[in-house]
Amino acid sequence: MKLLSASLLTIPLLAFSFMLTPVTHAQAPAEKAEKNPTRPPSSRTEIKSKANQTATGIMAAEAALTPGELAIAQRVYTGKLPCEVGAFVTLTPDAKTPGFFDVRVKNLKFRMFPVETTTGAIRLEDRKAGAVWLQLANKSMLMNQKLGQRLADACMNPAQMAVAEALEKNPGQSVLDVPAAAAAPATK
Repeated sequence: MKLLSASLLTIPLLAFSFMLTPVTHAQAPAEKAEKNPTRPPSSRTEIKSKANQTATGIMAAEAALTPGELAIAQRVYTGKLPCEVGAFVTLTPDAKTPGFFDVRVKNLKFRMFPVETTTGAIRLEDRKAGAVWLQLANKSMLMNQKLGQRLADACMNPAQMAVAEALEKNPGQSVLDVPAAAAAPATK
């Protein structure tokens, strides 16, 4: 009985001491692991490098614009555009990435790209910041969709100013106006 109880006490002690003993590996398996290209990266530097390469690939894929979006980008008015209340918006095309624009207003800067619309309006977006640049025939505006406010309104280049003046002189027919044929009384 004493032998049985003594052996029962030594088993946990042996297991505990085995856990505390450092494990050493033979050099041959480690050398094989280094030659194996499918093994996971072992250092933080390797992991960070692979993550950066993946992120760069994703950003390059996102930067690739469709032919339609590149056509929209060619119609964007660039330069320093005056807006109402003495504000200015500056649109600068990105020389490194065709179709992308840097848009500045006051102390804010956005990196925008064109988005196709069903109305034909030119729309640039910075989805991360929630900013949208809308360019119509007679004016442009910069909005912050996240805050639900306009950052700049009635921004115009010379071509847009000419269209705005023409619309003031000869306003188009409103969708709320009665068509001319329906307004004339029917004669018998």
